[in-house]
Amino acid sequence: MRLDMKKEKSRKVYQAEEINNYQELLKRVGEKFSTNIAYKFKKDPTSKTPEYIEITYKQFIEDIKSLSTGLLNQNLEGKKIALIGNNRYEWCTSYLATTTGNMIVVPLDKALPDNEIETLIKRSEAEAIIFDKKYTEIMLKIKKENKNVKKLICMDDENNEEIEKYSDILKKGKQLLEKGDTKYQNIKINSNKASIILFTSGTTNLPKAVLLSQKNICSNISAIATWVKIYPNDTLLSFLPIHHTFECTITFLYGLYSGAAVAFCDGLKHIQKNLAEYKVSVFVAVPLVLETMYKKIQHAIEEKGKTRLINTMSKISNTLLKCHIDLRKIFFKQVLDNFGGNLRVVFYGAAPMNKDTIIGYNNLGIDLVQGYGLTETSPVISAETDKEKRPGSVGLVLPNLKAKIVDPNGEGIGELAVKGPSVMLGYYKNEKATKEAIKNGWFSTGDFGYIDEDGFLYITGRKKDIIVLKNGKNVYPQEIEFLINKIPYVIESLVYSREKSKTDTMLCAKIVYDEEMIKQYLGEKTQKEYKHIVWKEIKEINKNLPIFKHIKDITLTKEPFAKTTTQKVKRYAELDRV
Repeated sequence: MRLDMKKEKSRKVYQAEEINNYQELLKRVGEKFSTNIAYKFKKDPTSKTPEYIEITYKQFIEDIKSLSTGLLNQNLEGKKIALIGNNRYEWCTSYLATTTGNMIVVPLDKALPDNEIETLIKRSEAEAIIFDKKYTEIMLKIKKENKNVKKLICMDDENNEEIEKYSDILKKGKQLLEKGDTKYQNIKINSNKASIILFTSGTTNLPKAVLLSQKNICSNISAIATWVKIYPNDTLLSFLPIHHTFECTITFLYGLYSGAAVAFCDGLKHIQKNLAEYKVSVFVAVPLVLETMYKKIQHAIEEKGKTRLINTMSKISNTLLKCHIDLRKIFFKQVLDNFGGNLRVVFYGAAPMNKDTIIGYNNLGIDLVQGYGLTETSPVISAETDKEKRPGSVGLVLPNLKAKIVDPNGEGIGELAVKGPSVMLGYYKNEKATKEAIKNGWFSTGDFGYIDEDGFLYITGRKKDIIVLKNGKNVYPQEIEFLINKIPYVIESLVYSREKSKTDTMLCAKIVYDEEMIKQYLGEKTQKEYKHIVWKEIKEINKNLPIFKHIKDITLTKEPFAKTTTQKVKRYAELDRV
């Protein structure tokens, strides 16, 4: 097996304090940022006149200690605790109370159906579950049928004799601390021991249970801190599901490390409003959300007849930037005010994004920082830095990781493998899968890509998604989907193959369009007429592709694809449908 290792380059932009576990993380925050606001949220998001709550880091740390003390006095040290609910303050305190108290946390996807929640809790061997009130019914069922589950703890005040209240455990823990209880204080964390069990999103098959240590995640935070800066006066909007390692590591834990404030989003429809009302400066998102927002901005500019003006101002501001004069916030104030006027950086990952969209946001004065990674790598493998960006790439491999391309083809494309402190311990109770994934310390990502001469990493597609044509040619569907998704009224697309004959395979595309936007662009037409017009766009795309990559058939729909909670398309579920 030939291995192509690229020369590593140390490009640290900032010096950053290294931490090894969550106890060290809280110690750092307590010493540096105790009076800073840690969380901002509404007491009742549905109220027309909401009451805003602000909690300092001092209070946050006290609540963690109290809750952990309460849990430890219920003999839960060393036990597995499942955690499921919305992005909320109680989720954050529960996560850190369990992990700093030497318990193993099992964050679960809040959007899973009841039967899957039940299956994953059983697989994790959790003995206690901390949950939102809406899960009460399924949790009572699980406790009745799963003898391993000993305790149910509701984050809300649920009145049921089989369920303990989060608030009661918090209160009891506080009282015990005041009386001199030292259980929490005496906990010694083994930084390299399994502390988090995370289930993969299962876009293709049965979710695997990933074992992560606190050292895994803390090493990732420490490395990211040398690449991109979050400041103590920043406010982050927590929007993506907080159980997911991307949101958890970047928004929750790196935000915590930096002493920044976190505001909780009221939901997908409220993103723009929340960005404005909380004066958000840092946002962690996925390309689908950012591209949808940008298309709406573009359309609004076109409707007002200001496209030419914006383009001219962009050229002027970009020229001034070369002289270190940044007037983007002034030039594009009216547009930026739609985001609250404070948004300065957006972290994104999980899928490729249109290069024009990246440039468009940057022209407006919003820096987009792309990252790439997997649950198994805690999660970030590579990211752009505050100084080095290359649209189209997924940035530079983090300074504490090694990367190599395995068996590269003539174009330098092969499977990416990585090695370093953020690589998982293994899959829980799945030694076979662990041995297949990690060989001599190198984790096989399952992603194909290449590294250019400057060290920038490019991902061309998932190993499992590659389409092998009858003539032996390989097609990476994401590359073609990327081009189709640039059509203004297209939300998403899926490229797949179908046998045309015994000797020929044809590429097809299922395309999801935005009904409102397609009418604005093309007027009111029949589905057949829309398909005819979209075909013209596809033929233009085909002109710039080699013949073997040409799309030969399309299906048009306004029904969104099945997705994970981080908006990744469940490709195999969709392929079964087509």
